[in-house]
Amino acid sequence: MRRRAQERDAELGRAVERAQQGDEAAFTTAYRIVHPPLLNFLRGLVGDDAEDVASDAWLEIARDIGRFRGDGAGFRAWTAQIARHRAVDHLRRVGSRPRGSLLEVDLTGLPSRQDTEQEVLESVSTRAALALIARLPRRQAEAVLLQTVIGLDGPAAARVLGTRQGAVRSAAHRGLRRLERELAELRAGGSVTDSDRRALGGAR
Repeated sequence: MRRRAQERDAELGRAVERAQQGDEAAFTTAYRIVHPPLLNFLRGLVGDDAEDVASDAWLEIARDIGRFRGDGAGFRAWTAQIARHRAVDHLRRVGSRPRGSLLEVDLTGLPSRQDTEQEVLESVSTRAALALIARLPRRQAEAVLLQTVIGLDGPAAARVLGTRQGAVRSAAHRGLRRLERELAELRAGGSVTDSDRRALGGAR
């Protein structure tokens, strides 16, 4: 899996370099690689408004791509930072909570108590996982999303969040532990609803 990610980042880096020279097809390639996880990242932050926020983010990305310096992994971090800023702006405009529909977690295939923290998000659907992450305190949600959805390493996630790597690692660990507890409650018959969700304006 790591090798595949490295190959994808190498492909992304080449596409970005060509896009900076005006190659529209290359920009489309970069978009196709980056957009799906970026959209899921935003869904974890702003709920059903993610498409609108993503559109704003991509307008800025397209406008400023010539200023970007770095490789494929760096481009993912750069686009995540832009998307996060647009999400913060959006939440300030509409209030601190995302607008979304009722999200009921599919309990099929939930992990056993023996599963590791890293398997928590792999054991439920993307929709359900994002709904659970949205319930976390702000920093925990962002750290988990950046590392598990965008795929950033600790240093890159720390740069996006403007904090220390150790703080990101700690927040992600606490977030995953909390998700484990949430899943345990769901096994007992609970559900995830919008009234339970927290977003960027929530507690840290």
